[in-house]
Amino acid sequence: MSNPNEALTYRDAGVDIDAGNAVVERIKPLVARTFRKEVMAGLGGFGALFELGGRWREPVLVSGTDGVGTKLKLAQMLGRHDTIGIDLVGMCVNDVLVQGAEPLFFLDYFATGKLDVETTVAVVGGIARGCELAGCALIGGETAEMPSMYGPGEYDLAGFCVGAVEKLALIDGHRIQAGDAIIGIASSGAHSNGYSLIRRIVERAGVGVDNGGFAQDIGGQSLGDALMAPTTIYVKPILKLMQQLPVHGMAHITGGGLRENIIRVVPEPLAIELDSGAWKLPPVFDWLQREGNVAREEMWRTFNCGIGYTLIVARDQVGATLDALDTLGLPAWTIGAVVPASGGERVHIR
Repeated sequence: MSNPNEALTYRDAGVDIDAGNAVVERIKPLVARTFRKEVMAGLGGFGALFELGGRWREPVLVSGTDGVGTKLKLAQMLGRHDTIGIDLVGMCVNDVLVQGAEPLFFLDYFATGKLDVETTVAVVGGIARGCELAGCALIGGETAEMPSMYGPGEYDLAGFCVGAVEKLALIDGHRIQAGDAIIGIASSGAHSNGYSLIRRIVERAGVGVDNGGFAQDIGGQSLGDALMAPTTIYVKPILKLMQQLPVHGMAHITGGGLRENIIRVVPEPLAIELDSGAWKLPPVFDWLQREGNVAREEMWRTFNCGIGYTLIVARDQVGATLDALDTLGLPAWTIGAVVPASGGERVHIR
C-alpha cells in the first residue's frame, strides 16, 4: 500500500517530462529540414508562425486533417514505425492537392500511454520525411503521454495541413464535362485505407509475426512490405503537371475506393464510367481478394485497387497528360470517362 504522505511526482503518475524533452531535442534537426523560407520561428512556441508574403494575389487557404486508421495496429504489430508518418502526411496533403493547392505547412498530434523515445522519434522522422516529399514545413505538433488511455506499445496519430491556391486557379470541378477522360495514377499499395478489413484477412489467413507469414512473397516483395508500403505523395509532380497542362478535376482515392471518391468531384447531372481492365490489379490486392474471399464490388468500394490518385482532363489532352506523368515518374492509365447521367446510378464499372 502506498504511503498517503509520500510526495508524488508527475513521473509517478506515468508521465515522463524528461522523455518528452529528449524527443524534442532528437526531432529538432529532422523538423528543421522541412522548413520553408516562410516559417518565422522554430519549435517551442505556443503557436507556429508562417508568413504568406506577397506571392499570391488572391490566395485561398485549403485545409485538411486525417489520420492513418488501423494501419497503425499493423505497424505496431510489426514494430515498423519509420514510415507510418509518411502515410499521415500523404493522407492530408493529397487531399489538399485535389483543389489545386500547394501544401504550405503541417502539424501533427502523437498520443501514447507511455512515451518511448526511440519509437516516437521514428514516427516523427517519418512525418518529417513525408513533409519533405510534399514540400511543406512541419511547423509544429503535440506529443501527448496519457497513462491508461492506450495499451503498452500503442499510439495514435493525427495530422493537419494548410495549403494555398490562387482563387482563379482553384480546381472545383466546374470545368468537368461529358467526354472528359479519367486518368488513374498508380498507388504504392493500399495506402492507408481498408486496414480493418486487411487485418481481418491477415488473421483469417493465419499470418503472424511469429510464423513468418509476413515474409511470404507477394509479387516480388514480402507481404509485410506490401502491406506497409507508405502512401504515395503526389504533390510535387502534380503541381508541376498543372503548370504545363489544364486539369478539370482531381480525386484522392481514399476510404470508399474508386467507386465513391471520383464521383465526389464530378458535378451533377454527370456520371462516370470506369474500365476495370484498363490496368492490372497489383499482387497485394489479388492476395487480399483471394484470401478474404472479397467480392469484386467490395474491393472497389474499400480499396484503391492500384489507383491512388485520378485526374479528369479534356479528351484531347490525354496523350500529353500521360506523357507528362511518365516523365514525372508516375505510372498512369486512362481508366474511364465522364458521361451524361442515366437513371439514378452515377458510377458505372465494367
